[in-house]
Amino acid sequence: MDLPFAESYKIKMVEPIYRSSREQREEWIKTAKYNLFNLKSEQVYIDLLTDSGTGAMSDRQWAAIMTGDESYAGSSSYYNLKNSINKIFGFDYFLPTHQGRAAENVLFSVLVKDGDVIPGNSHFDTTKGHIEFRNARAVDCTIDEAFDTESMHPFKGNIDMEKLEKVYSTVDTKKIPMVIVTLTCNTSGGQPVSMKNMREIYELSKKYGIKVVFDSARFAENAWFIQQREEGYREKTIKQIVAEMYSYSDAMTMSSKKDGIVNIGGFMAMRNEDLYNQASVFNIMFEGFNTYGGMAGRDMNALAVGLHEVTDGHYLGNRIEQVKYLGDKLINWKIPVQKPIGGHAVFIDATKFLKHVPKEEYIAQTLAIELYLEAGVRGVEVGTLLADRDPKTKENRYPRLEMLRLAIPRRTYTNNHMNVVAVALKNIFERRNEITKGLKILDEAPIMRHFSVKLERV
Repeated sequence: MDLPFAESYKIKMVEPIYRSSREQREEWIKTAKYNLFNLKSEQVYIDLLTDSGTGAMSDRQWAAIMTGDESYAGSSSYYNLKNSINKIFGFDYFLPTHQGRAAENVLFSVLVKDGDVIPGNSHFDTTKGHIEFRNARAVDCTIDEAFDTESMHPFKGNIDMEKLEKVYSTVDTKKIPMVIVTLTCNTSGGQPVSMKNMREIYELSKKYGIKVVFDSARFAENAWFIQQREEGYREKTIKQIVAEMYSYSDAMTMSSKKDGIVNIGGFMAMRNEDLYNQASVFNIMFEGFNTYGGMAGRDMNALAVGLHEVTDGHYLGNRIEQVKYLGDKLINWKIPVQKPIGGHAVFIDATKFLKHVPKEEYIAQTLAIELYLEAGVRGVEVGTLLADRDPKTKENRYPRLEMLRLAIPRRTYTNNHMNVVAVALKNIFERRNEITKGLKILDEAPIMRHFSVKLERV
């Protein structure tokens, strides 16, 4: 008999979490204006809002924090991180920032101008926000299979090469500063991009003289899927796969709070010294001096260790297995999810789940509220609220997928917690036909509204 799966770590420290009553949660979510971001952490039992900065660091990372060098300029922690980035990704130049969206802000300040067009694979909210803030336009070139939640395509994060070439051939290439490839593609369900697709994107982009930039928040999870699913990579190590991945890029941004397994931090890295020099001007303006950016030395040390830990196959096997564990339970109960299960989260197809709630009443957010009320579980809407309004018409943008994301923090919860989440969703699914009303907006920000929107029941 084969031995069962077990985690490749043991627990050294715990943090208590508490169950609340439904009556308490009813009051709390009403006070929060039906925005899960407005809840206090102690009002949440199992927090799957995001996997960003919510993971548990290792003993080696905590040890590295204690030796952090907080020198303003030229700290040893900066060089530790620089060496890790160079060894893993192959980039000679990098700039630390306080998180991923800050890296986008700095890099886009150099590259993105009014009227530009930036193609990619389902740009995430902050990426699209930084593009549209500069009066540029994001064009989604993701393959159509990504929007069919029942399709078992192994690389739903792929860019459709015909769609990409159409953008390249019909838009003045001087107005296309880059193509952004998100690894894994969060908006389409934590879905990976194949090595073949990365190679094709790079070759086509070089033909047109366009930069390739990887949004790298979950790069290691993407590499794991390549190892498991793509022909010719089963015998290669994760580090070898990552090295090849980044040979097909010119620059990268990263929210280190995901696959860096740290609580804060980000960076951008590039091959070109001129791009580095231009970005340095904005990094100093927005973040800090180039050898610390928006990070403390201790956090750079922890990230330098985390980048090596995340590219270890044992860690990734455990990580992906827990996400799949939750996904498989939901599939067994016929709950509609994005298939195959992605790397960092399980995405519930809210449109199929709540068939009686009109799309104008924010279906995925309605489901997220129901899950919180049922069990104190906090997820996040990846749907109409996140899609924002069209910058010109000011009308809601209704994405092709309306989903509730359950993002699982790294090394934080046990499978018993996943069981609670699964049963809570099963309970809601059994009474789904009783849910016919959603939510309406009371107040919203002009961009990235989902973080602060105020809602009420219809």
